[in-house]
Amino acid sequence: MARLTTFSRLLITLAIVAAVFFGVRYFFPNLGSSGSESAPPTEQPATSGQPAGNTSGSSSTWGKPSASAPAPFQFTAPIPSGGKLKGVVELGTTGFNSFIIRVDNQKNWKLEKAEFGVSLVKENLATDDDIKSGLKRFIADMVDFGVGPNDIHFVISSGAKKEAVTQQISAALKSMRYFVNEVTPQQEARYALRAALPTAYQNKAFVVDIGSGNTKISWLPGGALESYGAKYYQDNTSDGTVYSDVKSKANQVPSNLRGTCFIIGGVPYELAKQTRNGKERYTVLKAPADYTPDGAKQKSGLNIYQAVSDATGCRQFVFDWDANFTIGFLLNL
Repeated sequence: MARLTTFSRLLITLAIVAAVFFGVRYFFPNLGSSGSESAPPTEQPATSGQPAGNTSGSSSTWGKPSASAPAPFQFTAPIPSGGKLKGVVELGTTGFNSFIIRVDNQKNWKLEKAEFGVSLVKENLATDDDIKSGLKRFIADMVDFGVGPNDIHFVISSGAKKEAVTQQISAALKSMRYFVNEVTPQQEARYALRAALPTAYQNKAFVVDIGSGNTKISWLPGGALESYGAKYYQDNTSDGTVYSDVKSKANQVPSNLRGTCFIIGGVPYELAKQTRNGKERYTVLKAPADYTPDGAKQKSGLNIYQAVSDATGCRQFVFDWDANFTIGFLLNL
């Protein structure tokens, strides 16, 4: 070592220091590091009723965000044995709709065909020619499908009946020698219940029909209530007013029937198609606040949906792709 120059001794010293440093790092990799650097991030605890973590797109009412679509609804509706074809044309708030079902003597039914049209009734732009041409097309299609002329019926929804233009439409139908069935909101609620509530769920579920003109809440035996529809924003009615009214009505659903809600209507349809699996008849909806509304109607419909959820505490809202209150009308004949 005495023969080494000062520079050589410096190099050797640096080499020894480096060897010691990397040796310590190799055999003691966690020495000197804090546990928080390698630990995964944790969510802050929920406060004031809000869910923990990122609340964007999640429901504060349902307690946690949805990671994926809800589990499938494990139920198969009974199918008719033989049966007869029957048809109905609905004049709703947003257009003409037609439905053909096959129904047997036990009132088991199956949707054979559905068609949805547009008449611009709500916007007061329908004309006599619109009405007549639309109805004639629906009738011709039903007859071609195999429905007898005496088994075709016409219904004006309770929401559409509130519109001034409905008088014009009703007069046009009568001039064509068709009988027009005008239903009250309570009748419409019972018809929706008849079509959407399976027999197996009569003692443990209720039904909600969110229409454009009104919302119907029904259950057995005898529950039939009406509140605002999803187009309430056109009348400058506030979200808070609608939420309070819907919640007060939904709060009347008996506690033993709140396990499942069968929900139908335009806005539920738009929500269900986001997560529908193939051609399943029943789609379980996500929590109301797990949806991002697309337009004013969806926003209003979600406000109604949220009010029902908050009032009942129900966590299983099942959309029925086939049910409609006019089908309940047919089943009630």
